Amino acid sequence: MSTIRILKTGYLILFSTLVNAQQANVHINPVNFSKVIINDDFWKPKIDKVATKTLDACIYQTEVKTGRIRNFEKAARGKGEQHEGIFYDDSDVYKAIEAMAYAIKLTGNKALEQKADEWIDKIAASQQADGYLNTYYVLTGLDKRWTDMDKHEDYCGGHMIEAAVAYFDATGKKKLLDVSKRWADHFDATFGPGKRNWVTGHQELELALVKLYKTTGEKRYLRLADWLLSERGKNHGIGSQWKNNKGTDYSQDLLPVKEQSEITGHAVRAMYLYTGTADVAAHTGDQDYLIAMRRVWEDVVFRNMYITGAIGSAGRNEGFSKDFDLPNEQAYCETCASVGMVFWNQRMNSLTGKAEYMDVLERSLYNGALDGLSLSGDRFFYGNPLASQGNHSRREWFGTACCPSNIARLITSVGGYIYGQESNNIFINLFVGSETSFELAKSNMKIRTTTTYPWQGNVSCNISMSKKEKASIAFRIPGWLRNTPAPGGLYSFLNKSTAAPTILVNGKKIAFKEENGYAVIEKEWEDGDKVEYHIPMEVRKILARRELFYDNERLALQRGPIVYCVEGADNNGNAWNILSPSTAKFEIENFNVLDEKVISLVSPLPVLEIGADGQSIKNVNAKVRAIPYYTWCNRGSNPMQVWLPSAYKDIKINY
Repeated sequence: MSTIRILKTGYLILFSTLVNAQQANVHINPVNFSKVIINDDFWKPKIDKVATKTLDACIYQTEVKTGRIRNFEKAARGKGEQHEGIFYDDSDVYKAIEAMAYAIKLTGNKALEQKADEWIDKIAASQQADGYLNTYYVLTGLDKRWTDMDKHEDYCGGHMIEAAVAYFDATGKKKLLDVSKRWADHFDATFGPGKRNWVTGHQELELALVKLYKTTGEKRYLRLADWLLSERGKNHGIGSQWKNNKGTDYSQDLLPVKEQSEITGHAVRAMYLYTGTADVAAHTGDQDYLIAMRRVWEDVVFRNMYITGAIGSAGRNEGFSKDFDLPNEQAYCETCASVGMVFWNQRMNSLTGKAEYMDVLERSLYNGALDGLSLSGDRFFYGNPLASQGNHSRREWFGTACCPSNIARLITSVGGYIYGQESNNIFINLFVGSETSFELAKSNMKIRTTTTYPWQGNVSCNISMSKKEKASIAFRIPGWLRNTPAPGGLYSFLNKSTAAPTILVNGKKIAFKEENGYAVIEKEWEDGDKVEYHIPMEVRKILARRELFYDNERLALQRGPIVYCVEGADNNGNAWNILSPSTAKFEIENFNVLDEKVISLVSPLPVLEIGADGQSIKNVNAKVRAIPYYTWCNRGSNPMQVWLPSAYKDIKINY
């Protein structure tokens, strides 16, 4: 017993030292979604649609079509009834509640709040006396709980914590937060130094515990998150993945986190792990975590990221295969993985103060993630390929339904990614019509941002001050404006641009200094000041490194943050018979995809067609239209391509 006590005490002394250095790594503190009002022409309609159509679909599937809510009701009754569905289905209920929380805060939807309260009551009623809560094991046998690390007990618990924190932030109601604390206390009493070892099979709990720590101030939860990270790579796993107690790269458990340098395994698990690692680093000041995160981030972005910001090319493991293996038609690119890229890159931006992470976040958000939700709000993609021969379609739901509620919670929380602050330094990371306030050293600053982004690059900020005060405002200079589609050289623009941003204060153009990818202006701000930030937008052609075999002799198109594709619906039913020479010129044209107003790209391009005899091939010039990638497959299943061939050998003709 004395040995255990010494080991445990030693760990706590070390952790206490780290906690005393908390925030040492934080350069930008994101402004919470609850403090941001969204009034943006691009995002506000999408948030409203999620608050109605998407969440209506989630509620219907959760209550009527599947047994997710019934499982909680059965667990509360305790009559030995049968579990319905899959062992991780509880997590989808929690993610839906989290999305509800954001939507309630933004829209004031009382009916949605009533529904969330109803679900929370059922969740609370199913909690066991010792704090344990998981309907699968409550209904199939509590004697088997905590015996298989791949059964997602801690994953479900993590999503419950995230939902509880969001619901408390949005409504001030603590019932689910109290349930989550009791569950976390049960976990903490079971696992940790001097207790049982544990490795999270599907990571999520680590980042959730940091959120719980930030909300409650209870350091035990931060210690527990740090300990969970320290468990990886020590052959502590038990269950289906961990045969003979050997680590698995599928769940990033072959090496300790601080020694990891390559992205492996399941993409969503990896994103949640590294998000949690960055969170722990932010609050402990542990530089080794940050160094490891940079190594892994470079491996992802420099060698394993699609031009859409999506990750995870292989369907067999829902994740990564080998460097530069990025097929287009067979791309997996799970929606949840792109959501995870948004989470992780925000944390990396916060830790370092570097805009390049927000560049990647923006690419994932506007393309890889947003593609997961239909324009109608009630159809979904699980995978997001970059090419299709017409065999893909958006679906109402999935057996494993992580993606619908995940994209719902991302879109409704987009306000939390726009602004940041560090002392009297204000950061504008995303260009979204919105309002928020900042407490400065001696006064209060309110910023009201208006913009037509992502279609145009004009951003206007009206400043309100309680009294004059000197402060800096830093606007992110998008990487694509600086001729960098993505950090690391995986992609490049065919032609360099000399376009540069400009800033006007009260109508007068001023000079700015560039720091870490931001255009920074500093002055004594007065009530009524106005800042205008102009970002030139050009149609850009993208090339991929030669190692990306599938993109050889092909071009992709981008304007602003938006990646484009050609779809059969706009091009006589085909998207594979189009040639895009490097010299082709594209013009912008207003267009509607259903009721979504977009900027499309048009150009007269060579198109191969079948002759009147049904056998010969003729080359004609035709007006080709490219649409934003996130809007494809909303008008039925039809062919699509992101990477357009610039050589005839890559063109396909359907006879």
